[in-house]
Amino acid sequence: MAATQHLPMESRTGRNNQRYGPQGERLVAGIVPLSTDKYYVLLIQSTKRSGWVLPKGGWETDEATAQDAAKREAWEEAGIICKISYDLGLIPERRRPDQLTTQAPKASYHFFEATVEKQETQWPEMHKRSRQWMTYTQARQALADRPELLDALDRCTMHR
Repeated sequence: MAATQHLPMESRTGRNNQRYGPQGERLVAGIVPLSTDKYYVLLIQSTKRSGWVLPKGGWETDEATAQDAAKREAWEEAGIICKISYDLGLIPERRRPDQLTTQAPKASYHFFEATVEKQETQWPEMHKRSRQWMTYTQARQALADRPELLDALDRCTMHR
């Protein structure tokens, strides 16, 4: 998503165009959005439960790459334009079976480290999510109950 193109002010919804892996797992793309000095990571509030998460969501069939999906999710959920700097790789599902639901089924996560180039004041999910810059230590504490998100954070190059 180039910064010059018009970005939609409406989030995609539903799973009609969702990609799935060979074991039926939902393919999810996400971003670890860092400040330019790499001292801070931007977390967003979860809409499903209390607490903080990294921007992430389903990789859809009309998106050529997981990177495209990750950048779209960063825009929709956090209102940020990012430049991807590293592929942090695939992260398997780490949630316990009792944490999985029909709304949050088993997933395979593909995370990317990115530098936030622009943080908009208005974005598609601004009315249902807040966002907050955190240090590595603060983010580790905020993501403590989400091992797959902690894994992505630990793989990034931000200052510890």
